[in-house]
Amino acid sequence: MRIEISVKQQTLTLFNNIGDVIASYLISTAANGVGCHKNSGCTPIGHHIVRAKIGADSKPNTVFVGRRATGEIYTPTLMVQFPNRDWILTRILWLSGTELRVNRLGNVDTMQRYIYIHGSPDGTEMGKIGSHGCVRMRNQDVISLFDMVEAGTPVNIINE
Repeated sequence: MRIEISVKQQTLTLFNNIGDVIASYLISTAANGVGCHKNSGCTPIGHHIVRAKIGADSKPNTVFVGRRATGEIYTPTLMVQFPNRDWILTRILWLSGTELRVNRLGNVDTMQRYIYIHGSPDGTEMGKIGSHGCVRMRNQDVISLFDMVEAGTPVNIINE
């Protein structure tokens, strides 16, 4: 399996080992565009892997902060209570860059930037930019993807 994320098309596509499309999803990448530098708020480009899978068996809309479930389940009421929270919900696929000085180590390290593929509130519009650097997905979509991939799955983020 391998994942290709198209920033231009705002899609995530999962391919099997012979190149057949297994699944395709609308996503949302960074409002700040693409880039690999720390504190840029950009979505990193290039070759990555899924370094870790977090949240297996968590209920849809489980809230994560610092990769830990908070015990909260996202609701619109909770959003009103915490209007500035960057909502990371349901599942996390933590990415790690594989290209030295492009997206790995130093000031461009994807993993140290805590870049994930993760679930989002149901009202979050997909197919348009808007994240803080991560790749946002609908909750049911991220559950589906999470269940199909393993740690170590290659992820290529392109901005064609």
